[in-house]
Amino acid sequence: MLSACALWSLASTQSGAPASRQEFTRRLVAAAIERTHHSVRYVSAYVRIPYPGGDVPSDTGVCTDEIIRSYRAVGVDLQKEVHEDMVQNFAEYLNKRRWLLARPDANIDHRRVPNLMVFFHRMGASLPITSRAEEYAPGDLVTWDLGGNVPHIGIVVDQKARWSGRYMIVHNIGEGPRMEDVLFNWKITGHYRYFGPRSR
Repeated sequence: MLSACALWSLASTQSGAPASRQEFTRRLVAAAIERTHHSVRYVSAYVRIPYPGGDVPSDTGVCTDEIIRSYRAVGVDLQKEVHEDMVQNFAEYLNKRRWLLARPDANIDHRRVPNLMVFFHRMGASLPITSRAEEYAPGDLVTWDLGGNVPHIGIVVDQKARWSGRYMIVHNIGEGPRMEDVLFNWKITGHYRYFGPRSR
């Protein structure tokens, strides 16, 4: 069952999204592609960072950091947005039972895929998971289980793979940000669309 927000998002996609959302998506996709020009070592260590606007060292990061940096490039601070929602709705998130945390932690919460999944479902649109590549649009966020309950996240961009015709994904699976045709390489666990704070 799709949320009302998800149904609205699907309807707006089919009828032509408002210009502001089209422009937001264009800028977000460009920011994600720009990330592929950066050299980033895959470092998953806990790091204390400023709040808001905090980031781990620019030459390090994990898959979530590419999403965070892409959104920050278009004026959306996921560190702040996720933290504020978790402060108000901590029980909705997995921190307490998965990481045994008793309260939000602005240093790390937004850098965890399961938390982003909850956040995008709550504050954006949770879209159908299908095997039809055409249903994944530029700007969409996709999460996977790499196996053994290891989560991963990437963003759909507007560049298509020559051999498959599918939109490619910008993600970091260990070798820094890459743009690759990997949509169906792993089990998809989530499909989301997020245009920033609802006041946007």
